[in-house]
Amino acid sequence: MSMSGGHHPEQESFAALRTKALESLLVEKGLLASDAIDTLVQAYEQDIGPRNGAKVVARAWVDPAYRQRLLENGTAAIAELGFVSGQGSEFVVVQNTPTIHNLIVCTLCSCYPSGLLGLPPKWYKDFAYRSRAVIEPRQVLRELGLDLDDTAEIQVWDSTAELRYMVIPERPIGTEGMTEEDLAQLVTRDAMIGVANATAPAIV
Repeated sequence: MSMSGGHHPEQESFAALRTKALESLLVEKGLLASDAIDTLVQAYEQDIGPRNGAKVVARAWVDPAYRQRLLENGTAAIAELGFVSGQGSEFVVVQNTPTIHNLIVCTLCSCYPSGLLGLPPKWYKDFAYRSRAVIEPRQVLRELGLDLDDTAEIQVWDSTAELRYMVIPERPIGTEGMTEEDLAQLVTRDAMIGVANATAPAIV
């Protein structure tokens, strides 16, 4: 995503700097390969981490009563499935429709429901995404590979430490006969942030 700007790079947290130092030391000592670290991080970002949220979405797709509870009280409905919505914060779930597309951002920090979505993508914390997603969301989505119809309304939701959001993406066409477990495999982290659609089922 080309989100260059004239801002100065944000100072990394002590935890981030310490993690980088430990990683460098392990690689230098030959105890860990850098590509192994990258593979592990990618697995938690894309596969292991987002599975909790994917199960929530899949249940909402197959159970209208659960979906209604989820939209009315995200925190309680997520807890029904045994998941923690996000570090003690209240949780709001919003739903994409053919005419409304939801996008999640945190303009002041990087508030992110890691308990449901796993590790946040690097660009989510980037100043350019956090500012531009509010000002020009359609262009940001296009740069991330999601080109929405011009008639679709984009609603941007700004997370805080006390209030966090998750998107229920539209259920893909052709999934009517799929099980809840199979449906969960179509739900990605990016779809639950709102920068992508759920994955279309494979044609057999």
